[in-house]
Amino acid sequence: MAEPRDEDFLDDPEAVEDDAYEDDMEAIESEEAEIEALRAERDAFKDKFMRALADAENSRKRADKQRREAENYGGAKLSRDILPVYDNLTRALDAAGEKTEENAALLEGIELTMRELVNTFRKHGIEPITPKIGDKFDPNHHEAMFEAPVPGTKAGEIIQVSAEGFMLYDRLLRPAQVGVSSNPG
Repeated sequence: MAEPRDEDFLDDPEAVEDDAYEDDMEAIESEEAEIEALRAERDAFKDKFMRALADAENSRKRADKQRREAENYGGAKLSRDILPVYDNLTRALDAAGEKTEENAALLEGIELTMRELVNTFRKHGIEPITPKIGDKFDPNHHEAMFEAPVPGTKAGEIIQVSAEGFMLYDRLLRPAQVGVSSNPG
C-alpha cells in the first residue's frame, strides 16, 4: 500500500505567500544594499579621480612656474660675475678723461664694448639702477656705503653714487652702492 503524501503546504496558503513575500523582500533589500555599496564605491573612485586630477594640474602649474623661473633667473650667478666687467669699463671711461687724438681710438673701443655689454644685459632682462645725487635712498634698491652730514641736504638723500645697481627682471641682482646724507634737517 502506498503511503499518504504530506500535503501540508496546501493547508496554509497565506503562510506560503508570506514566505514568498519575505524571500522577495530579502532579495530586494539585498539588491538595494548592493546598489548602495556600488554607489559608495563609485563616489569614492570619483573623489580619488578628482583629487588625482587636481594634483596633476597643480604639478603641471608648479613645473611650468619652475621652468619660467629657471629660464629667467637661471643665469643670475653668471650675471653677477659679469657686473665687475661693467664697473671696470665705466672706470676706464671715467679715467680716460677728455677725448683727444691720441686716445680717441681707445675710448671708442671701450665705448663700443660698453654699449655691447649693456645691449646684452637688456637682451637678457638685466636693467641698470642708476640713482642720481639728491634722490631719496631706497633700501630695496640701494646699499648705503657710508653716511655723512652734507650741508644743504636732507637726511636720507643720496650724496654720492659709488656703483650702479642692477635688476634681473623683477629681482634685485645687485643694489646700487651709494653714500647717504645724515643731516638732521
